[in-house]
Amino acid sequence: MVMKATELDKDVGDGVQGNNCLRGQLAQHQKSVNHSRRQESKENKSSNALSSGQSNSNVIEQGRSPVDESGIDSEFIKFPAPPCRQFWKAGDYDDGPSSKLTLQNGKNYLHVHPIFLHSNATSHKWVFGAIAELVDNAVDEIQNGASFVIVDKISNPRDGSPALLIQDDGGGMDPEAIRRCMSFGFSDKKSKSAIGQYGNGFKTSTMRLGADAIVFSRHADDRYKVLTQSIGLLSFTFLTQTGHDRIVVPMVDYELNTAGNLEILDRYGKEYFMSNLSLLLQWSPYSTEAELLKQFEDIGLHGTKVIVYNLWFNDDGNVELDFDTDPEDIRINGDIKEVQTRPAWRTVNEEHISNRLRYSLRAYLSILYLRIPENFTIVLRGKFVKHHNLALDLKFQEFIVYRPQSSGCIKGELLTTIGFLKEAPQVTVHGFNIYHKNRLILPFWSIVNYGNNSRSRGVVGVLEANFVEPTHDKQDFERTSLFQKLEVRLKEMTWEYWDYHCGLIGYQVTKKLRPTEPPPDSPVGISTGSDTLNHGLSSKRKEHCDLDKLERIKRQAGTGANAFLSGHGFETEVVSDIKNKLEDQDVVNLIQVNKNFRAKCLDYKKRTEDLDLKVTRLRSELGQARMEYEQLMVELTS
Repeated sequence: MVMKATELDKDVGDGVQGNNCLRGQLAQHQKSVNHSRRQESKENKSSNALSSGQSNSNVIEQGRSPVDESGIDSEFIKFPAPPCRQFWKAGDYDDGPSSKLTLQNGKNYLHVHPIFLHSNATSHKWVFGAIAELVDNAVDEIQNGASFVIVDKISNPRDGSPALLIQDDGGGMDPEAIRRCMSFGFSDKKSKSAIGQYGNGFKTSTMRLGADAIVFSRHADDRYKVLTQSIGLLSFTFLTQTGHDRIVVPMVDYELNTAGNLEILDRYGKEYFMSNLSLLLQWSPYSTEAELLKQFEDIGLHGTKVIVYNLWFNDDGNVELDFDTDPEDIRINGDIKEVQTRPAWRTVNEEHISNRLRYSLRAYLSILYLRIPENFTIVLRGKFVKHHNLALDLKFQEFIVYRPQSSGCIKGELLTTIGFLKEAPQVTVHGFNIYHKNRLILPFWSIVNYGNNSRSRGVVGVLEANFVEPTHDKQDFERTSLFQKLEVRLKEMTWEYWDYHCGLIGYQVTKKLRPTEPPPDSPVGISTGSDTLNHGLSSKRKEHCDLDKLERIKRQAGTGANAFLSGHGFETEVVSDIKNKLEDQDVVNLIQVNKNFRAKCLDYKKRTEDLDLKVTRLRSELGQARMEYEQLMVELTS
């Protein structure tokens, strides 16, 4: 058993510490490789740049570039930024005369024009949605051993401009996998729990964040007998500045052989490798091969690092991503809007997570996933992101089970947690937080408009809907008939909950008769505890029926009758009776809530004991693995 030799530095800021033995071997051999590569490059100047592709079935264009290269050493100091730095205007790209369809190996190929990189990325209207796509890729790697994802700002060594780093310690990508990642429509995520499915998220997200992205990935295969590391460049700047009429993606691959030496993989020919390397050194942030290979030092035995640079500007000429306002956060420049509410309530509304997630990446990442494994951590700018369970923000909770139907068949089952925000009625936010496969798609979706009567104000729900499909940017759902039914049902839940519970936060109770027969797709149970009970609403609605009875007596009696009833003690008796009933019911509810909390505490205690046993066992296995690893390293060195 061989364990991964990476460990997250919890003292913030320094990222991941790789295995020292492996790092020493790589660094030593990289020096010799770098020297030999420079010598070869001076002897074998390449006049044309080639993109890398697969041998038989091309998934990336593999044509010769019109760019005249003169070598691969550090003489490449030219590093132009894209002509337009504003994303929504960068699509005005003219490559000159219309290009013609060319033949390769006697076959016609459908070329993908560089403008497609931009138009494809416009699916992301929100810049945080693009970052979430890259974080999703790391979360999907949990099944391959990923234990963290780092999101941070780094400096572009070319010009000192800010760049965005996303790094994980997942399984990494071998040379074929990174080519599929850089291509369109290829997805290796066959698991039902995987977030990604279209094979398009990497391209749309990186190109929405910046004009250029470089990927470093190390992959260990066959029980670490073969270790490969690959570098790929997706550069809108390179394509537009050189006038390409198709997407060209330079890539290079290396392999650590059994002798511990780093070798180049030139399966597509040495000319391909050298010309691709020359493109990487000219258009990436790193001007020498040594600098490129140095980026693998903190990856460890396996993992992936994505660096997005030449970040887009907003309409005011500032970088869209704000790294300066908060050194522990990434914000959206100029996206903080004033909350329209009472002056006394403005602060609590502005500080609520429903408002902060719009401009604060830390707030958004804290609720991005419904559940996060205990052994996985999101690190934003050197500080852990604390998971925020939105259901815990609700008071007077009820749990509603909904079974959607289509063509007479049940398509799924979901449990909705609904209640008032703890800060209600001061916080006026309302809506549903809808997750899909553990990933937040719609945060605080305002499904109804409460208008002037405040109906639904402060009512919030949390649910996971896996029976509907999200759109490509994962910020909305496809408007299918199933989703439309869900929308209708959520509106009914909101109004029903408000009508019977608004008195709990100070609003006048709305009279509403309880439906005698539940409609199709209705909840099968509602309760205030952890169990779902069919009679959950009956006790609550009884309270409100008593209050309605009192109001009806007052209106029918009139002013004189009210005086008469008060003089003879009738109204006092009615009020006293209702008050006693409310107090008795409150006691019953509190007892039930207490029982539920006790059950949860016992469950958590049992889970804690199980986890402690698991930790002890894993530590023992880790110790054995480290001993075996040291023995293998001694054998490898010898």
